[in-house]
Amino acid sequence: MISAIVGGNWGDEGKGKLTDVFAADADYVIRFQGGANAGHTIINQYGKYVLHILPSGVFQEGTVNIIGPGAAFNPVNFQKELDELKKGGVPTPKILVSDRAQLVMPYHILFDKLEEKRLGKNSFGSTQSGIAPHYADKAMKIGFQLAELFNKNLEEKVDRVITIKNATIAGLYPDAEPLKKEEILAYLKETAEMIQPYLCNMASLMHEAVKQNKNILLEGQLGSLRDLTNGIYPMTTSSSTLAGYGAVGACLPPHAINRIITVVKAYSSCVGAGPFTTEIFGEEADQLRRKGGSDGEFGATTGRPRRMGWFDAVATKYGVAVQGTTDVALSLIDVLGYLDEIPVCVAYDVDGERTTDFPCGDRLDRAKPIYETVPGWKCDIAGITEWDDLPQAAKDYVLYIEKLIDCPITMVSTGPDRKDMIYRK
Repeated sequence: MISAIVGGNWGDEGKGKLTDVFAADADYVIRFQGGANAGHTIINQYGKYVLHILPSGVFQEGTVNIIGPGAAFNPVNFQKELDELKKGGVPTPKILVSDRAQLVMPYHILFDKLEEKRLGKNSFGSTQSGIAPHYADKAMKIGFQLAELFNKNLEEKVDRVITIKNATIAGLYPDAEPLKKEEILAYLKETAEMIQPYLCNMASLMHEAVKQNKNILLEGQLGSLRDLTNGIYPMTTSSSTLAGYGAVGACLPPHAINRIITVVKAYSSCVGAGPFTTEIFGEEADQLRRKGGSDGEFGATTGRPRRMGWFDAVATKYGVAVQGTTDVALSLIDVLGYLDEIPVCVAYDVDGERTTDFPCGDRLDRAKPIYETVPGWKCDIAGITEWDDLPQAAKDYVLYIEKLIDCPITMVSTGPDRKDMIYRK
């Protein structure tokens, strides 16, 4: 069985918890895209952890965790997170890294920061983790695959890359210091020594795993609406957040992915810039933000307050569809227990026309939400694990959303802990 756990919205939907739960039965858990620009928050018997680069199966003994070739590998974050697990008493996890994964360089992070500063009010709201420059270099064939760190001609490639980067600095960021060859070579050498014990030929490993019918779990980062191709371009991430890319980013045959679990929030939240049709402000947003998540709605990577909004059925139906979803996991429904009535965006008004199709371009910028309200349940449902134990109004809310997004909701998360789950047939 090969399953993917992905996000249906703007990210921060609760994928880490789901991956942690499903990893208990997985032989392999694979991060197939993205890098340290997003964090998956996990709460279990070891405490609370935010993982930016490690797969969320690291808490499950016996599970092999792999960073795939589609990921942006940050060795500093990798080592830091391993140290945090050890400090917290987590048993040493089994971890492998594809030798075809590409390295996030210090100058990627530098260029990310310089470009956001240069853009000013037109910035993309980047986490400044170096992700866009990393994937740009990958496309330009001037990135560094981990396998290349052991090449005999590595210094020659560094010379070529520095010529390009220092010309960019001189032209666009003249106040920045030029890159130094010795520092880059030292970084590459240090990374090579650290990463060598973890490297694997992932294509060969996955070929055998599929033949042996191993249980493989793909862990996606961010959500459908941040996908580079099918998201709210250009306010997207720089990799594909869709389950379909899991075949590429984890060295798997596309036909082998059996199940796609798309995690969707019971309301909306967003970190970063871009159109966000159901956004709310002021005390209404602050109240929802304070109640949301395990410690409120703040970015796991940036710490920034998340932008808040009501459930957007138009965006979510689109996000669920482009993922190729087989199952929806609805998260954070317990947060809404304080509301008398719950607004739900059922359609958009775009230039005076009602639509349930998710638009792109500046039509999305002009979209206005059309709401319906449903009754709240006005009680605490945190920790409930049986569908029949939910108040009727909470059941009705789940069924209402299920109908709007046209996809079965087979799981409902009622809290941050592993056990806080309702499973529906």
